[in-house]
Amino acid sequence: MQSIEQPRSGHVVIGVDTHKHVHVAAVMDTIGGILATLAIPTDTGGFQQLLDWAASFGRVLAFGIEGTGSYGATLTSFLRRSGHKVVEAGRPDRRLRRMNGKSDTLDAENAARAVLAGFATATPKSADGEAEMIRRLKTAHDQAAEQRAAAMVTMKAMLVHAPDTLRRETAGKTQVTLQISRPSDRRG
Repeated sequence: MQSIEQPRSGHVVIGVDTHKHVHVAAVMDTIGGILATLAIPTDTGGFQQLLDWAASFGRVLAFGIEGTGSYGATLTSFLRRSGHKVVEAGRPDRRLRRMNGKSDTLDAENAARAVLAGFATATPKSADGEAEMIRRLKTAHDQAAEQRAAAMVTMKAMLVHAPDTLRRETAGKTQVTLQISRPSDRRG
């Protein structure tokens, strides 16, 4: 009995569901058939494995990646540096996910379908330039502010058990004016 081989276009779209330790990819040809899926580690070796795997199916038109601003950010950057088109494939709506089930493989397939259907068209942020620099500075500032607040909480908790003289010195001071005096600053 002869098997009839499905016609393939030679062009593919890759959908990727991203996670902290493992990304799951699905390759789809332009006539809508899922050809294969692959799980890769989230490191440069895994990213290169994904590129080699994807190229083995034909010319890659685009990568649709979920989470290009979080877990997929490094993969997005790697693919762009390799000369590939990357689009943000948003998460499918909850109703569709409930109807079709939830798995990493299905999410990767849905990302590929969204790119192929033209639903996923958003270009991910480049994660470089002035806007990224400002975002990183803001992140560092916010972390410093949180750490300062945590230090104040710890210091106030320690003052509860401090000697009477130190508690009297610090009583009534606001957080702004409350400073730990250095031993060389103490009199007496």
